[in-house]
Amino acid sequence: MSTTDPTDPMPASPAPAGLEAVLLPRSHDIGGFEVRRALPATQRQMIGPFIFFDQMGPGEFLTGRGVDVRPHPHIGLSTVTYLFEGEILHRDSLGTEQPIAPGDVNWMTAGRGIAHSERTAAARRAAPHRLAGIQSWVALPKHLEESPPDFAHHPGATLPLIEAGGARLRLIAGHGWGATAPVAVASELFYADAVLAPGAAIPLPDHEERGIWVMQGQVEVGGVGFEAGRMLVFRAGDAVSVKAGAEGARLLLLGGAAMDGPRFIFWNFVSSSRERAGRGTGWAWWCRAMRASGSRCRRSGRCGQGPRSRERSQENYTTYGCGRAYVIVGPRSRR
Repeated sequence: MSTTDPTDPMPASPAPAGLEAVLLPRSHDIGGFEVRRALPATQRQMIGPFIFFDQMGPGEFLTGRGVDVRPHPHIGLSTVTYLFEGEILHRDSLGTEQPIAPGDVNWMTAGRGIAHSERTAAARRAAPHRLAGIQSWVALPKHLEESPPDFAHHPGATLPLIEAGGARLRLIAGHGWGATAPVAVASELFYADAVLAPGAAIPLPDHEERGIWVMQGQVEVGGVGFEAGRMLVFRAGDAVSVKAGAEGARLLLLGGAAMDGPRFIFWNFVSSSRERAGRGTGWAWWCRAMRASGSRCRRSGRCGQGPRSRERSQENYTTYGCGRAYVIVGPRSRR
């Protein structure tokens, strides 16, 4: 894995009004497929409830290759998948099997525990194919961290589409720009995909915390330009407008109300409790999470230990070693 400093130096000239920080993603390569992570960063853990933000691709898989994110658990968050190109097949421990296409939203709420996988279906592997998209995590409010797991799929055609002044904006979740998306959310937020023609501008909605991921092209804020691959974070209360450069731009706009306290992240777990998210008794939490998500442990989680760093396979199961037991996530043919 290669990394860069998670913060981009502020412009040498005076920073544009309202701009609080500019974040650079950490990048790593998976078989020629680049993934860039903008959140969490050293300078900023969250923007509203958004605590994790990955850009997948754009990239191309050769024949026979594809995404293979094997079954794994989550707690205390919602995962949000949104694609620009390609397709991913989602399966989870609720029994869901749902492909996602460009413009659709897959919103999976882990709550007290869920396990899921994301893969490229066999039919798409029969030929070279492209993939590009965003996966983000939305932290749950404290009172919903132990809520029952849930999954919702929303086709792109059901999401609000706003077109004005050379801007085309699809509201993925939350509310803003006079519209509300049908996706059920647990806290005050907004999340949108905007394509701007050259010179077109778009205002940021009036939310407490706001950010923009520059997906393609270049944007200007207060006369200062920013290239693709930057997460711009803005101060609350300032009126901010973002203008596309000479070649246009594509942006992800996100944010919302500040969370009800800090969050701790360990592996795929998010919690307001350091003990639950960390190593210590967090391993017992891990075992409890796996049981809650429908997985099975040969020792029924009595050891209270977490997984070893290496993954083991037995027959057609994906398994995670936890010392003296195996937590069995599920048959590969089904999960």
